[in-house]
Amino acid sequence: MGVSFDKADGSLWLKFDVQPKADPTSDADRAAKLKDPGFGRVFTDHMAIVRYSADKGWHSARVESRANFPLDPATAVLHYAQEIFEGLKAYRRDDGGINLFRPDANAKRFRNSADRMAMAPVPEAVFIEAVEQLVHIDHEWIPGGEGSLYIRPFMIANEVFLGVKPSAEYIFAVIASPVGSYFKGGPAPVSIWVSENYTRAAVGGTGAVKCGGNYAASLRAQAEAIERGCDQVVFLDAVEHRYIEELGGMNVFFVFDDGSLLTPPLGTILPGITRDSIIALAKEAGTPVREEAYSIDQWRADAASGKLKEAFACGTAAVISPIGKVCSAKGDFTINGGAAGEVAMGLRKKLVDIQYGRAADNHNWIKKVL
Repeated sequence: MGVSFDKADGSLWLKFDVQPKADPTSDADRAAKLKDPGFGRVFTDHMAIVRYSADKGWHSARVESRANFPLDPATAVLHYAQEIFEGLKAYRRDDGGINLFRPDANAKRFRNSADRMAMAPVPEAVFIEAVEQLVHIDHEWIPGGEGSLYIRPFMIANEVFLGVKPSAEYIFAVIASPVGSYFKGGPAPVSIWVSENYTRAAVGGTGAVKCGGNYAASLRAQAEAIERGCDQVVFLDAVEHRYIEELGGMNVFFVFDDGSLLTPPLGTILPGITRDSIIALAKEAGTPVREEAYSIDQWRADAASGKLKEAFACGTAAVISPIGKVCSAKGDFTINGGAAGEVAMGLRKKLVDIQYGRAADNHNWIKKVL
């Protein structure tokens, strides 16, 4: 087990005690699971875990066999929801090496989430080291082709008490799940339901935080979307119930006939890393990008007039999902004839090619693990 070293240059981390699983999954069993892993159902052999206490700080950094956590019924996270998480991927390059995509951005966002939730911040170097250690030991779980290893860092409050206060103890852990191509046969346009009864976040709330409570609050609206025959839900702002914010788990972009892009501004929405990457790639290509409020009424009018050419959602799991149809209590409308657009698909290809090492990384986003 390691001791924490706090360096002036910010390279603070723990030495991880790596203890490989005594009976790892056999090559044959792993190959069978990787044939069609789906998303988030199959898990690798190991996990990284680091503990925090107010008196010791971060300590006991380990990579060990994936196992259950023993939790007392009075564990703080079960009652007061101090919990945050991240999502990123490891990709296998054509030469057999492994890429991580922007883990530093995930580490920074994780710290910001911890600050908002009054949790002990995980040093960014510790976050990245934990991810790398897990990828190193479980790299054989990364599928080939368009598959990847979805990595889930998370932190929970594990002090045992009943009382409304920040916990004095935390568990930071990283688990991983092999995933196949999110879309079989290419990205298919999705239909979305405009939620008018539920809001995801408000000014001063936790909308910009990747915490479980935000997603729990979206589930009723997502179920409503499914009941209406739609794939996803899109939320409006909490004040005027007019302006587009984001989908249940993805940011959203709009493409206009002048070639420009628009995406809702940050503040009450998650600062998506895929969102930020798309903005950077678009600007690099000379495409104007506006971060402005955009109302559902304007969306409907622009789709009808032809001013709006495309709309798409984006996130770590799917990268980019074209939006083909928008449904609401006021009526439905289609975008681009319900088909995937060239701009969305072009941006998706650029981003995916960088992630897999097939295109130049002009933004220093890739971290090679192997």
